[in-house]
Amino acid sequence: MTARISRINPEQLHETPGYHHITVVETGRTAHLAGQCPLDQGGSLVGPDSLEAQVDQVVVNALAALAAVNAQPRDVVRSVIYVRSDDRDDLGLVWHRLTASALGPAFTSASTLLGVAQLGFAGQLVEVDLTVALPD
Repeated sequence: MTARISRINPEQLHETPGYHHITVVETGRTAHLAGQCPLDQGGSLVGPDSLEAQVDQVVVNALAALAAVNAQPRDVVRSVIYVRSDDRDDLGLVWHRLTASALGPAFTSASTLLGVAQLGFAGQLVEVDLTVALPD
């Protein structure tokens, strides 16, 4: 049995660019993934100064983390996306690249996109934090 997940956009709230205001998990267990960073398997930063390259590495890492718990992007029930920028165009670029990727279905659930002053690794521009309803 898989977790039953409902995604809701109440008509009293504004329209969204693809995410839902509310995600409800009716059954099952959850996994809370650590923030997925643009680091390769050896721990080296991928794509210094490139939002695109860093987003692509975050996608690779997030898909590997999901696979480790036998989950798919559609099982994600909450995401927080951090972008080291105060430029709205940069935030939009990251959102569109993520939603167009193989990880895209993860961002149809409750999601928050933030511009931040700093992230944990030198040169890091992007990080994605995911909560997953695990299939039984």
